[in-house]
Amino acid sequence: MVRVLRAVATTAAVAVVALAARGDAQQATQPPQQQQPPPAAGDQPQPPTFKTGINFVRVDVIITDKNGNAVGDLQPADFEVTEDGKPQKIETFKLVKLDGGTAAALKEPPKEIRSDYDEESEAAKEDVRLFAIFLDDYHVRRGASMAVREPIAKFIDTQLGPTDMVGIMYPLESLASIRMTRNHDAVVKAIQQFTGRKFEYTPKNQFEEQYANYPAETVEQVRNQVSMTAIRGLITHLGSLKEGRKALILVSEGFSGMLPPQLRNPIATMPGYGNPNAGNPMAGVGDPNEDRAAWLSGLDLDSDLRQIYDTANKNNVAIYAVDPRGLAVNEFDIEQNVSSQLDRQYLNSTMDSLRVLSDQTDGRAIVNRNDLATAMKQIVRDTSAYYLIGYNSSQTPTDGKFHEIKVRVKRPGAQVRARKGYWALTPEETARATAKPKPGPPKAVTDALASVSRPSRTQVIRTWIGTSRGENGKTKVTFVWEPASRTAGDAQRDQPARVSLMAVGADGAPYFRGKIPEGVVASAAAPTSGTSGAAGNGAAPAGGPRASRVVFEAPPGKMELRVSVEGTASQVLDTEMREVNVPDLTAPATALGTPAVYRARTVRELQQLKADPDAAPAATREFSRSDKLFVRVPAYAAGGTTPQLTAHVLNRAGDPINELPVTPASPGGEPQIDLALSAFPPGEYILEIKPAGDGASSDSRELVAFRIVG
Repeated sequence: MVRVLRAVATTAAVAVVALAARGDAQQATQPPQQQQPPPAAGDQPQPPTFKTGINFVRVDVIITDKNGNAVGDLQPADFEVTEDGKPQKIETFKLVKLDGGTAAALKEPPKEIRSDYDEESEAAKEDVRLFAIFLDDYHVRRGASMAVREPIAKFIDTQLGPTDMVGIMYPLESLASIRMTRNHDAVVKAIQQFTGRKFEYTPKNQFEEQYANYPAETVEQVRNQVSMTAIRGLITHLGSLKEGRKALILVSEGFSGMLPPQLRNPIATMPGYGNPNAGNPMAGVGDPNEDRAAWLSGLDLDSDLRQIYDTANKNNVAIYAVDPRGLAVNEFDIEQNVSSQLDRQYLNSTMDSLRVLSDQTDGRAIVNRNDLATAMKQIVRDTSAYYLIGYNSSQTPTDGKFHEIKVRVKRPGAQVRARKGYWALTPEETARATAKPKPGPPKAVTDALASVSRPSRTQVIRTWIGTSRGENGKTKVTFVWEPASRTAGDAQRDQPARVSLMAVGADGAPYFRGKIPEGVVASAAAPTSGTSGAAGNGAAPAGGPRASRVVFEAPPGKMELRVSVEGTASQVLDTEMREVNVPDLTAPATALGTPAVYRARTVRELQQLKADPDAAPAATREFSRSDKLFVRVPAYAAGGTTPQLTAHVLNRAGDPINELPVTPASPGGEPQIDLALSAFPPGEYILEIKPAGDGASSDSRELVAFRIVG
């Protein structure tokens, strides 16, 4: 069964945000994941031959001329490499040229990124370029965000190739929801919804409501910490995926440690109220107290920026800061009454913060430029042609400290950019690095985890498709949809009102056509006895999204579903085509239909759902630990009996961690499993259901992946 097309994930990071709100930037950085071992040499085309070892250091070096063009004719003798000031002997050397799979015809389509395992294995390949885009809506004005959408979308459409992996992140994102993808169209759709909120303090979510009545300067400090903590977390994630050079495109108007007196409103959401300097454009000009405060806040800002570029250097991530203002002439709008002198100081400060991040990480700051699309081409150039230099450190460090690397070339006029250094492994990390890598989880497990629908800014509904035994050799198909949860940037998005669904066979024979929840528009074939041709609706528990469904029958085999999501004004919000394999559940052997998951918020709702045989299942697979779940399993055995089932909860590796009791089927009913989420910490899990006595690889086994978010 092909799942709904998923765009790049974007959800709020509760833990990171809460720490950032307290200003605890040090503790908010998420710990790096264990470094994946380098991919095997046979997995990449034309791989460079490199030695390996604990003390072997690999450096990516970009050499350009004064026009920014790559220099590709240098030899090892042209380079000088030092570590902590001590010369190092170059042992391996290669010029690497990548094009994202655009120049030569690929032997097979690039692998689709459907799971975290796919992301890690594909990103680690040396012929794969890795890009991340951080859309800092806290530090971008609304107008500037609208202007920058097209250049970034054009960059993705025209500069990236089919094998390139890219992801986007906002400040209020959960790092666990970020996944690098090759679905560039989905990324472009998400970028088209980018809306800046700089100096706009209307709360968009529950977290922001907690400090909505704080002073504006306090809110700005919180926003700084939220954005910077999220950037560091994203950098760490990139570093865990790939050792080589990665590009982080930071879309931001820069950072400032304080606000001018005219904007220091006692209540952020009430501009001008209670601020005696709101109407005085000269407030703060020539004031020694203001100068002293600016100097102190500048020190704090420098410290925060240093944490970012230190993390970037540790993870070999180059930051490309893109200022969406273009050729900027002012930092504040005219109605904010800030003098031109003070305005210029703040404007220079914000642009300097972007330059610092780029200069310190071997990236480039694209500031004061109106031709953003042209300037961003350099990002691809930097990641497309570079030298890979390897040497065995003469110091053989295992001290866990940072060791500075400097690369020089003998070519006059050549510009050199390379990683600033590396962090040596500790003895514990050395032991992990030399250990034999563990095999990945079974394919069935990774496929199940890939089916977990992640919230997205472009996904407007969640869907679930279930199958059970029908009449006359057919299979009963149940299609359920519910609105996706709204995120912080979705206030202006129209909500889905109905879904048009068409189901046809491989030969084009129609099985169903109708609108949900408005019922059937037309039926291709006259319903036979026992065939459900009408749509049925079910309501989710109070506080959750309303689910709508339709039930129809189809013969076993391939079926194509054409889904069109309509808004309240009948406009089309999204469309999709997917292929579904309809199973044959009439065979005499034991067979399982699709397990249906039901969610309740209270004990009373749970009892009501259990008592209702026609209740609509939940389409989502993301739950809170306070949710109450149970699962119904269509199960069939020879002679019209119901087989005995077993159920286990598996971890991401596919290992069982808990066995669950299965309630036998009542007359006319289905076996049932109660799933108590409160016993599990947040994370991703799999519910394994199979007939008793069957092995782990049984064809009749069903795997239901789900995520617990808190």
